[in-house]
Amino acid sequence: MKKIFLIPVVASLALFSCKDGKEQKQTSAEDTESKIQIAEPQYDTYAEISIKEGGHWEGREYIDGQFKNVENLDVPKEHTDHSWFIRYEGPGWENSQIGYRLYLDWRNAIDIFGKKGDTMVLPYVGQDNFDSYHEAAPWGQDILKAGKSLGIGGYGRYMNDTVAHFRNVQNTHAEVSNSASSSSVAITYEGWQTGEETIDLDAELIIYPEGRYTQVELSPSAEIEGLTTGIVKFEDVPLMQKESEGGNWSYIATYGAQTLVNEEDKLGMAIFYKKDELAQQVEGSDDHLLVFKPTSDKVTYYFLGAWEQEKGGITTEEDFVSNLDELLQILDSNDTLK
Repeated sequence: MKKIFLIPVVASLALFSCKDGKEQKQTSAEDTESKIQIAEPQYDTYAEISIKEGGHWEGREYIDGQFKNVENLDVPKEHTDHSWFIRYEGPGWENSQIGYRLYLDWRNAIDIFGKKGDTMVLPYVGQDNFDSYHEAAPWGQDILKAGKSLGIGGYGRYMNDTVAHFRNVQNTHAEVSNSASSSSVAITYEGWQTGEETIDLDAELIIYPEGRYTQVELSPSAEIEGLTTGIVKFEDVPLMQKESEGGNWSYIATYGAQTLVNEEDKLGMAIFYKKDELAQQVEGSDDHLLVFKPTSDKVTYYFLGAWEQEKGGITTEEDFVSNLDELLQILDSNDTLK
């Protein structure tokens, strides 16, 4: 069904700061109110990608237009960070506990939407054309500062002691899918060049009705060294690591004051990975990194965030670790969480 959701759009002639310190000028000088037609999510999970139509490109920025949800997208060559073309800058996915988004540009980091309720919220996030989701709202807010990192569970290539993101890609295609059992975002990076190598990379990110985790499957078109994922590093937040009893799966995790909310707000983050797929764990300049062995086969891992303000959520490090250990045992026994 369709529902009309009345979104007040408050705009002023001013500069506002983005999370990474950049500034963007807004040109409207009047308070306005927009009627936006939004499709209600049908399932217990939801994934979307929303782009602007009816406007025009001026260099790297998309001017005017209104957002419309699409099932698939070939990313325009003009699009980069802060182009204002894709609502909240990339695809998003959620269940009743948590939401995530991926910056569908050269950064390719994954961010967290902390949720205070248990309903689907992404259809309404960012509809005012502003980054107001960085501020506290009744539904929650964007809680993670990714900066130059991979965020939580983003991917790239570790080479020359640094992470190569996705600056050189011939074409990026994204599509979303929703069903009663799961929601997913599938992205194909055609002609991803890093150093002297060029490959295609298929990525699928899947969320299920139960659990905070996202399942990630990376499929390179050719064997490549240094495929990596990681967790953004914060000062005074130590890294935790554990291997399953059977030795098949392991995790890295952090827990502490590492959100945009305030200096006391707690968040836990973790990545579960297959031990036999890992080449090394590396401390990068911005991330705790997991570097996979050279392969042309599919690489599978899971990541999750656990925010203390989540409805009925985890509020202590002890409970967070206990939850991770339970999931690790399930992976050791079943080789999957789904």
